[in-house]
Amino acid sequence: MMRKDELIEALRDRDNARHRNAVLWCLAIIGAIAAIAAIAYAVYRYLTPDYLEDFDDDFDDDFDDFFNDDDEETADDAEAADEEEKADDAEAAEEEAAEETAEA
Repeated sequence: MMRKDELIEALRDRDNARHRNAVLWCLAIIGAIAAIAAIAYAVYRYLTPDYLEDFDDDFDDDFDDFFNDDDEETADDAEAADEEEKADDAEAAEEEAAEETAEA
């Protein structure tokens, strides 16, 4: 009786081992296919020229010249306005100091 149980157990272990091997082989095949697909995609992206990037660069260059002139003028105007504000603040501070000395 013991011999029969050992034989049945050995057959079950063998079937489990075959099942594990089959699962491992399936996972290995899927992994290999995924790796090949990733490499093919990387090669495709590397070798395919990006025409849109060239178009965008040309498009930006055309309008940069137009808008840069306005930006420079605006920046100059902003600097002049800041200087005027500082001068006005300084004048106001001088007037307040003069009033305080006059009151004292």
